[in-house]
Amino acid sequence: MVNVVVSNKDWHKNFVNEIERITHSRLIYINDKSMVNYKTLIQYNPRYIFFPHWSNIVPAEVYDNFECVIFHMTDLPFGRGGSPLQNLLVRGIYNTKLSAIRCVKDLDAGAVYMKMPLSLYGNAEEIYLRASNLTKKMIINIIMKNMHPSPQNGCPVNFKRRKKEDGCINGLKRIEEVFDYIRMLDAEGYPRAFINIGRFHIEFERASLKNGYIKADAKIVMKEDYDEQKK
Repeated sequence: MVNVVVSNKDWHKNFVNEIERITHSRLIYINDKSMVNYKTLIQYNPRYIFFPHWSNIVPAEVYDNFECVIFHMTDLPFGRGGSPLQNLLVRGIYNTKLSAIRCVKDLDAGAVYMKMPLSLYGNAEEIYLRASNLTKKMIINIIMKNMHPSPQNGCPVNFKRRKKEDGCINGLKRIEEVFDYIRMLDAEGYPRAFINIGRFHIEFERASLKNGYIKADAKIVMKEDYDEQKK
């Protein structure tokens, strides 16, 4: 049996040998967008195609012809949509579930294979690595048990994808909120939480919450230089 893993993150490549050994199946790893098409994938004739982390749109010709499994960091149907980690933390939700669902046309609306509890403590990088390890376990379970998904139950709650400007900590009222904003954006490839003071743009990372205060690393640039970089 052949399965495919498609991911933007190199750490998923480290799982290939372990998954193959446990499931006794062949695993094809793809990180090239140009290979995610029907013509390429039909050559492997995969049982499942897993998308543990993929920032590109999955083409309809792929999810219509293969059983594609995506992973979403909410207890679906609660939290369909973009920026799940950030949207959970701004709502004060610190424990969630990682949902493995079938990829369909409607966003995060596919039937559910399985869910596993996921803690949202730590910074974003730590949380994503924790979710990655859970993803590995779920992939193994789905392959070993030859799982078929069941429809989602409950009333959907949709999230909107958060924008770079949503990371501004101006206007927050509690020190815990500021801490959550900093840590939820503290991962590779994410714009950091920030504040603008006069002519200065200040970004924060590596925060720790103490007794009534936060310690964090700060990067300070002239606001006009930051605005120029965004163009």
